[in-house]
Amino acid sequence: MRKPARQAQTALNERAPTLLPELCNIEALFMLVVAAELLAVLLSAASQGLAALSWAHLGLVSALVLWITLASAGLICAARPLLERLPRLFAWLAAYGVILVCAGVFSATGQWLLKGIGRGFFDGWQVATHVLLAAIIAGMLLRYLYLLQRLREQQQAELRARIQALQSRIEPHFLFNSMNSIASLIAVDPDLAERLVEDLADLFRAALSKTSKVSAERELALTRAYLRIEQLRLGERLRLNWDVATPPEDAELPHLLLQPLVENAIYHGIENSRTGGELAVKLRIEGGELTLSVYNSVAESTQESRRAGNKLGLDNVRHRLLAFYGADAQLTIDDRPDSFCVTIWIGDIRPRPGLPREKKKA
Repeated sequence: MRKPARQAQTALNERAPTLLPELCNIEALFMLVVAAELLAVLLSAASQGLAALSWAHLGLVSALVLWITLASAGLICAARPLLERLPRLFAWLAAYGVILVCAGVFSATGQWLLKGIGRGFFDGWQVATHVLLAAIIAGMLLRYLYLLQRLREQQQAELRARIQALQSRIEPHFLFNSMNSIASLIAVDPDLAERLVEDLADLFRAALSKTSKVSAERELALTRAYLRIEQLRLGERLRLNWDVATPPEDAELPHLLLQPLVENAIYHGIENSRTGGELAVKLRIEGGELTLSVYNSVAESTQESRRAGNKLGLDNVRHRLLAFYGADAQLTIDDRPDSFCVTIWIGDIRPRPGLPREKKKA
């Protein structure tokens, strides 16, 4: 009895990590205290001037800033498990709201402690001023922390991708089969054997590369090199449908984005089937938007015994897309009993500054 088709669609900005800053360790608290003290000095000097700066005023400002900073960090740290369940935008707005509430509460509390309970002890304009300052400073700080966390996530995703690619390249099953295929061709077709050696070298070079993005043409060429090796090894068992439009010269893709998807399709859907299967790669680029799909058939005899690890590879791709594009990318999985398809949509693949690119060969 066939199981009903199961479709899973994952929007990166819904299920992806919120990238909230980690404030639950000693190093983060130390940096927050240092930043709070520097901010207190800046505010005191700006309000009184260096000539009239008093230690009493600096102490009061320092105490207020420290209480707001530490209380906000503690509440965000305590609520982090709950915030991580929210969509990214709502999680950051909630963290921002916590800081503003702390600013208002401690500003009013400070007035109460200094002036005591009585007429005129509460100055609403002063509280509003403190909240406004907290809103501006917290907005800039949270933006900085978000970009810092996103950069770290991108670096970790790139590291995982390179390790995964390198492990795949040096896996004895793949490496020995490739070398045996090349050895069998040396006497029969030396030109093809030389081409396969170059393809294998390109795969190793790409796995060891520290490049974050490459041209779309380069990523497609790397995937074709991998498919040539697998086509020779699997022969008629691999029925390839390559429907890829020529990308613009300035189109860019994250390094090792397409090739791991194709490798997963072969490893999990075709290689472990006695009769082989179909692999279809389709790519369309319109107005800077990219739609990429990798489809593979699944034999009935292997539907219940798919190899483990496919989810890890897709999670890695998902995290890399999040790190590079944020909400401007989407990964869709269509998992059916007789087929598996991964579709990636990227809103803009034009070059973006600040990321290392692979230099063109002379």
